[in-house]
Amino acid sequence: MNNLMSQAVDLMIAGMGFVFAFLIILVFATMAMSKLLGRFAPEPVTPAKTPRAKPQAPASVDPDTAEAIKKAIAQFRARHKK
Repeated sequence: MNNLMSQAVDLMIAGMGFVFAFLIILVFATMAMSKLLGRFAPEPVTPAKTPRAKPQAPASVDPDTAEAIKKAIAQFRARHKK
């Protein structure tokens, strides 16, 4: 039993050591690639801002439509009074 636990602890320490070493190598490789890209990659191009055209409202609303809108708003407000 003692021998089995000793082997399990050795295997655990070896596995954790390999994972730790791999992660350290991965961090340094990522840092090296970042520095290489920063040195050799072209600067990102930002698109120029173009002004947006404002939507044009209709010049005028006929009186019947305006009256219908006013009545609809009044009816809505009457129903939803708090």
